[in-house]
Amino acid sequence: MTKLAHPLVRELAVHAAALLILVAGGAWWVWLAQQTLVREKRSLGAVEAELRREAQRLSRVAEEAREARDHIELYQHLKDLRILGDERRLEWIEALTRIREARELPELRYQVERQKVLKSLPGNPALELRSSTLKVELALLHEVDLLGFLEDLRASGHAYYSVRQCSIARTADAVPAATIAPRLRASCQIDLITLAEAKGGA
Repeated sequence: MTKLAHPLVRELAVHAAALLILVAGGAWWVWLAQQTLVREKRSLGAVEAELRREAQRLSRVAEEAREARDHIELYQHLKDLRILGDERRLEWIEALTRIREARELPELRYQVERQKVLKSLPGNPALELRSSTLKVELALLHEVDLLGFLEDLRASGHAYYSVRQCSIARTADAVPAATIAPRLRASCQIDLITLAEAKGGA
């Protein structure tokens, strides 16, 4: 009985050792797989983080492009309005003279008041919205002469003209019906609007 048991014990020991080796090998493979999975998750996380950063960067670039496009459109709109830049009084006066001669207006008197700042706009550079009031008195043959004068003034291209108010009155002097002479007088206040860099810098 002892002789039979001895080989059996030895065989069981061999089987147990093989089983332990298999279990240890399996555990090592499980550990290796877990470590590989952790590394893959880390790598995936890094890739996802990079993708998020890239998406944010692209979003910022797109937003900056939209802002630049808006700024260009705004600049072009302001340019079309002839509102950009410092006031050009000499050109205004020359335009008034040309209009009077072209329209053959009997009389045109004007006065440009001192420029004032309507609004300061912070930024780099800082800007100022300014206004100079042009007071005009005209002798007219017909009411349409005033409309033509204002239309020519807007078309002169030297500023943005905003008509604050105009009034027309008949002249007090009696004029014979057959005589070609001014029968109306117009008085207008026109704001000459400009947008320019703030004086003294930003």
